[in-house]
Amino acid sequence: MNETFKQQVFEIIRMIPKGRVTSYGAIAKAVGFPNHSRHVGNALRNYDEDFPAHRVCNSSGVISAEGCIPKFTEKLAKEGVEVKGNKIQNFKKIFWNPLEEINL
Repeated sequence: MNETFKQQVFEIIRMIPKGRVTSYGAIAKAVGFPNHSRHVGNALRNYDEDFPAHRVCNSSGVISAEGCIPKFTEKLAKEGVEVKGNKIQNFKKIFWNPLEEINL
């Protein structure tokens, strides 16, 4: 994976406000690779504990990071985001679109 791509992905994720979420695909589009949502997921295999990876989900509002669902659900709850099972409630309402929210 290209290190520049990974850095851009991480930069976008750091911008997601508390209490908001975005998708792998939205991040991929924001960094100029609209068909590379899986690469965004792969970039998130290693990150620091305080990194807000919990604010990224799939395009249906489902937390799909295997092994992280309980931890991500807890972190999102602390930010006021309701999750049932692994599905983010009110996903469309709290969705943060980087292409609309930041100047790239």
